[in-house]
Amino acid sequence: MVSQDFIGATTFLAARPIESGIPAITLPNFTSGSVALPSNVTTQTLLPGEFRRGYIHSFNFTIEKQLPFRLIGSAGYVATRTKNQMTSINMNAAEPGAGQAGRPLSARFGRRVDLTVIRPFQTGDYDSLQARLDRRVARGWSTMVAYTFSKTFTWADDSAGGLFLNAPSQLTRNRARANYDRPHNFRWAWIYEAPSRVGGNLVTRAALSGWQVADIFSAYSGTPFSVTAASTSLNAPGNNQTADQVKSNVQRIGAIGRATPYYDPTAFIPVTAVRFGNTGRNILRGPGMVNADASLSRNFSLTDRLRMQFRADAFNFTNTPKFNNPASNVSGAGFMTITSALSTSGSVEGGERSIRFALRFNF
Repeated sequence: MVSQDFIGATTFLAARPIESGIPAITLPNFTSGSVALPSNVTTQTLLPGEFRRGYIHSFNFTIEKQLPFRLIGSAGYVATRTKNQMTSINMNAAEPGAGQAGRPLSARFGRRVDLTVIRPFQTGDYDSLQARLDRRVARGWSTMVAYTFSKTFTWADDSAGGLFLNAPSQLTRNRARANYDRPHNFRWAWIYEAPSRVGGNLVTRAALSGWQVADIFSAYSGTPFSVTAASTSLNAPGNNQTADQVKSNVQRIGAIGRATPYYDPTAFIPVTAVRFGNTGRNILRGPGMVNADASLSRNFSLTDRLRMQFRADAFNFTNTPKFNNPASNVSGAGFMTITSALSTSGSVEGGERSIRFALRFNF
């Protein structure tokens, strides 16, 4: 695909009148059978030569036992190993102090821009203890409690994600907790269905019988983040810069808002020397989350064939806010403060309380 932009002399002027038509697009010269990539154009490509696609080992061991009070308990070790995980590596990243001229492909090809290669690289590890307790339906009530304690280590976040540090001397520093690692994950779900016939007078029986109430409560850890810094003194294009940690323990203050930070900001300082910071990738963790969803429903028999179901669902029933990670650039404004909530996009757990009513007819 070849694209070209046509820009006017100022932001108030068009490139040319519409009646003049679209200007001719400059196409590459294909006469030689190949096209040389311009030295100032970035590109992303697959690893040349034999491409050995990665694979995943998955293994688990679980013990399950019947317990008193209609309970079933289970506990297990669940793990995966992602061998040769797909990773995007900038092959034209410079070492500290080398600058644009120090990029590996600068001297030989004059390329002073990023060259990203997608290739199998290293291993992603996931290990977890998963425990669960279930109570079978009895007298209209059942419940399930689940807890997972886990650790996830990767070299890059997400499928084909990019490395945080691309300089060859720093590759080993990329292995750290994944940005989606949540060590503690607790879920409690229960459902209660009132008897179809309850005691009392006719009005009481009609009002209370047949209702079903359910709830899902979730509580889990926040996600990790890196503490970054300005990379001016680093002068290593193609890399990220981390801050220097100057206190052995980083105090978690836990505040939300502009007035007070979530972590102690004085525990970090910018780097002013020609080197990487002494902190690594994803060293701190943002705020955890708590969420409760509730449901109320009942089935009505209107005739022998016509039935109606009423349902009310409340997402984030307690209207508990969920917050983003704090600002993590020590060289930027508002360092270590949290001033935004999670977006509602893609997850009802990220937004405010939402209540939905529905009627369903079966005939």
